[in-house]
Formats: sequence, structure tokens, C-alpha cells
Amino acid sequence: MNSQYDVLIIGGGPAGASVATILAEHGHRALVIERAKFPRYHVGESLIPFTFGPLERLGMIPKMKKSHFMKKYSVSFVQPDGRRSQPFYFHTRYDKETIAQTWQVLRSEFDEMLLNNARDKGAHVREETTVVQLLKNDSGHVVGVEVKNKDGSLEQLYAKLVIDASGKEAFASSRQGWRVGDPYLNKVAIWTYYKGSKRAEDLDEGATTIAFVPDKGWFWHIPQHNDMVSVGIVAEGKYLTRDGFRDPEAMFQREIGQNQWIKEHLSTGECTGEYWLTSEYSRHSKYGSSPGLLLVGDAFAFLDPVFSSGVMLALKSGVLAGDAVHEALVANDLSPERFADYGRQIREGVENMRKLVYAFYDPNFSFKDVVMKYPEAGAELTDCLSGDLNKDYTPLWNRIREFVKLPEDLPYGLPLAA
Repeated sequence: MNSQYDVLIIGGGPAGASVATILAEHGHRALVIERAKFPRYHVGESLIPFTFGPLERLGMIPKMKKSHFMKKYSVSFVQPDGRRSQPFYFHTRYDKETIAQTWQVLRSEFDEMLLNNARDKGAHVREETTVVQLLKNDSGHVVGVEVKNKDGSLEQLYAKLVIDASGKEAFASSRQGWRVGDPYLNKVAIWTYYKGSKRAEDLDEGATTIAFVPDKGWFWHIPQHNDMVSVGIVAEGKYLTRDGFRDPEAMFQREIGQNQWIKEHLSTGECTGEYWLTSEYSRHSKYGSSPGLLLVGDAFAFLDPVFSSGVMLALKSGVLAGDAVHEALVANDLSPERFADYGRQIREGVENMRKLVYAFYDPNFSFKDVVMKYPEAGAELTDCLSGDLNKDYTPLWNRIREFVKLPEDLPYGLPLAA
């Protein structure tokens, strides 16, 4: 089973492009297998402050600063009656020239920049190529993939390791029977795009706004360049489909009236026409690796998008996985146990953010109540919400548990040994 590649990577999104970049920089032969032709559409446009570290490691910061992406300095929250909080500015806690300034991206452009960056560093990329199955040896170890090329022909590719960076599709864990839903996070999202909507000026022009609707639902309002706004509603399915509503556009348009700030800001804009819907999207993989296979990004775990952690976790997992795989290749030891520490780090980050998401959706909870009683909790909350996820937040969780029940850590992400 000779191969011209050390590593095959399923998917060219942020996680796949990141791991390919790191491996190529280390001098390894990495091939990204991507079924689409970039640029391609993807949702998830708001970057959080601690995305800066992975982007810096990938050499992307100069490119981001030269881009036309909207600069993001803050987040604010709006009550259903239109009352808006003061913006939470990142520079009150972080360096204004680095972590505290992030971006609202157009994912088709951003993801293409990342994939081209991987190419520039020496990674190989095959677009319009679909992975159809994992190839295994007699011991059940993954040894490669079978792909369907653009012309319809099938081809078998072999490598020392296959990395699944297929995103929410979770190619490997779905087929291995590892994919599990979250016990509670089973929301529905409907979103679209508006042109010409109202937006703030100067430092607040690129701010993310979280606008609440009844029953713990919420809108995102993300300003983008070219006078576009990404706007979506996230809530329980039973709330969105009440009174027999089933059409995504009808549900979305009804909910606009449930928040006065959203209603006012979209009133001057024009919807571009297409409505997107996804449901019950929080998923985890029981295992993060097995013989010949490693999971990164959304294929490892995907959380509810309320705190915009997805791209940061994808980039971070790609960078961490790239370094871990490099060390494994140098040691000529690609056993799943080599990736135990990688799995623990990513799982720790997911679980820390997951606790905040659970608290957010509890009808009896308010972050304000916690900070009023424990002012020192404000800094910890800011760090976690900004993506500084691999810290010991035990004191914060103990304080929040006085107000609301938090979930136990899920026992997922560790290696599945031979």
C-alpha cells in the first residue's frame, strides 16, 4: 500500500486547512480532499477574540488585516422590547492590537483564504473530490480512503493517517457509530441575509448583537462588508413551529416582530431571498482517534452557535492536531494513544463552553445575577466567552451552580485503542 502522502485530510474547511498548513510547514506530505469547489457557501461568520492565536500561528494575521472583512470589537445583548446593553468591548481586557480586535467574515472568502494559505505552505489540495468510504486493513485499522473524482471514477488513496475534518457531516464518526447528540442542546436555526439594514457607526459598526425572543430564543445580527448582514433565529423547534408554522421564511418573518431592535434594524434592509434551516445540530464524537484515524474541528464536536465558538475551536484543533501528528510521524508512532493529550485539550475547551451554553438557555439564569453577587466572576466569564477555553474555571462553575444546574462533562474524545 504505497502512498505519495503521509496524511490524508477529509475536508478543506478551517480545521482541515489548518492541520494541512501545520503539517506542510513541518515538511510532511499532506493531501486535502474537498468535495466542493472553493469558494463555497458556509454559515458561521463571527470570529471570537481568541481566534487570534491560531490565525497568528497559521500566518494569517497580515492577510486578515489587509482584508475587507468587518472589524469586530464588541458584543451586545438586546431584550425583546429593544433595550440594548452597553457593548462589551474586548479591549477592556485584552490587547487592542491583537486579541481584542477580531473580524466578521464571509466564510466563502475566509475559508478560501485558509485553503490557499495551506497550498502556499506546500499542502496538496484536490477539490471536487468526494470521500465515499474509509479503507481498513484486516485488523480494522484505517489505512486510507476511497474517493469519487469529478469525472465519476473511483480511486483508492493510502496514507499513514487519515484526518477527518469533514465538519458537521462528521464523515468518520457517523459511519463508525460514534456520533451522539447532546442531551439538551437540540435547537433549530433559521437564517438569511439582508442588504442595507441599519447598523451602528465607528467602533460599533461591526459589533455582534444577540437579540432575545421569548422562551430563551435569540437572533444573531452580524454586520458584514458590502452592506450585508447575516441574521438568524435560534430556538426550540416547538417554539418556532407553534400555531402550525412550518415554512422557514414564515417562521423567520414572524419572529422579527418578537424583538423590537431586530424589527427596527431590518426595516431599512432588503432580504436577499434565501432562507436556511438546520436542526438539532449539537453533536459529539465518542472517540477522537482510533488506529489510523484522527478527528478535528466540527467532526470532533459541534456546539450550539450562541457564543460563536465553532471557527475558533476548528482552527485551534487543526493547529494542535498538526503539531501532534508531526511529533507522531517523527517518532514513527501513530497509535491512537499519541493523540490522547490532543483529545483532552479540545474536549476541555468544548466542555467549558458547553457549560456556559447550558446556563444561557436555562430560563432562570442570568449572567448579570452572577456578576452582581460575584464581581470577580466577570473576568472569568469574559475569558471563557472570548475563547480562552483551556483554563481551570472551577471557581466560576461553583459560583454559577448556585444559580443553575450545569451539565457533567461528557466522557468523549479519548482514543479508541486497537
